[in-house]
Amino acid sequence: MLSFVASSARPPSASAIAEKLGLAPSSGHRLLGHLADAGLVVREPGSRGFRPSAQLAAFARDVLLGDSAQSERHAILAGLAARVGETCNLTMLDRGRVVYLDRVESHWPLRLHLAPGSQVPIHCTASGKLFLATLPKTRRAALLRATPLDRHAPGTIVDPAALERELDALRKRDLGIDCEEYIAGLVAVAVPVRDRRGRVVAAIAVHAPAARMSVDAALGHVDAMREAAAAIAGTVG
Repeated sequence: MLSFVASSARPPSASAIAEKLGLAPSSGHRLLGHLADAGLVVREPGSRGFRPSAQLAAFARDVLLGDSAQSERHAILAGLAARVGETCNLTMLDRGRVVYLDRVESHWPLRLHLAPGSQVPIHCTASGKLFLATLPKTRRAALLRATPLDRHAPGTIVDPAALERELDALRKRDLGIDCEEYIAGLVAVAVPVRDRRGRVVAAIAVHAPAARMSVDAALGHVDAMREAAAAIAGTVG
């Protein structure tokens, strides 16, 4: 039941969950009630659907951060950072924010430190824009309605129509690009990590000061990033 709720494109109702799992409606409602009482699922506001709770999301994140494949993923990320010569990170989408799962810093003195578990906005970061771009249109629209388009830097796109156009263009390229939109003077490019069903479950991004690497130069590393993303995809099941 938790797996179905977590993997559904839209928050499913209790009756839809019961039907999917071949349960009697009364049994489905009872089991879902137990999960809600345990704080693992919550009702989606304004609907009959249920979605994973913050507690369950944190639990899943802790599993990813602590599982046996974490060292393998870190080695892949470190190899990419050495190849690119700039900071590389692994992120996931968590309740409308981008969460850092792992990060390998460059050896340059000018760099941005964000430890695993740190959260950054979704609308003005390379990973965040990638997640938005690859979401189904209905989920993207719902998430953007709930996301304040705060300006973090002069380049932040705060106009919803302009952001939609940008996301549509990025979707076609299967990329995320941050051109000094989150932090002035910092650029980033992100590529998706997909599971066996083709769902975007994480992202790999390269960050660098604009004075040291242009967006075009960062895009020149996309092939290496996609290789690393494919290798990491093999560790997440």
